[in-house]
Amino acid sequence: MEIAVIILAAGGSQRLGKPKQLLPFHGGSLLRRAAEAAVGSHADHCTVVLGNEAERCGAEIANLPVRLEINPGWRDGLASSIRVGMAAVRRNHPDVDAVILAPGDQPFLTSAVLNSLMQIHLSTAVGIVASSYADTIGVPALFCAAWFQRLAELQGDRGAKTLFDTAGPDLITVPFPQGATDVDTAEDYANALAVECGMTNDE
Repeated sequence: MEIAVIILAAGGSQRLGKPKQLLPFHGGSLLRRAAEAAVGSHADHCTVVLGNEAERCGAEIANLPVRLEINPGWRDGLASSIRVGMAAVRRNHPDVDAVILAPGDQPFLTSAVLNSLMQIHLSTAVGIVASSYADTIGVPALFCAAWFQRLAELQGDRGAKTLFDTAGPDLITVPFPQGATDVDTAEDYANALAVECGMTNDE
């Protein structure tokens, strides 16, 4: 199979007041960690969708083998970045069999997490393999080609959650408890750093 990762990192970080993509974490920025997770996984391609502070964010990952795409309509919501990413993948990698949507603000996203989504898809042939955490279903999530058009038509700021709600038996979830930690506020960031510190001290 040919699989592409789309990292969604175009948001304006309004609640934080500064680009969360560039916050330092575990020796690199959140954005760089997400990109490195994708590059280090079994995926064949990685596209990073940028918007707010695109130049600074692009410079942060300029030396990684990823394709940068700019979403000029990033203020319209998350779905606009998914549409930009899907259009780029279909244009540049027309033979892709599945895509993984991954956020740029999950500090504990790793290559292993992405690989687990691919492994479950390969072993079950289910169309959507999503992450589960904090009593919800979310990203990162893998979508097979049968869902590409639905992804390309998403609107608003809920992203792929609308597809999770309607997938029925074509959806499997994989536990990713640390996926509940993302960064939207200064408190979120402080909590993530505290978790990281605890993990480091346990090693």
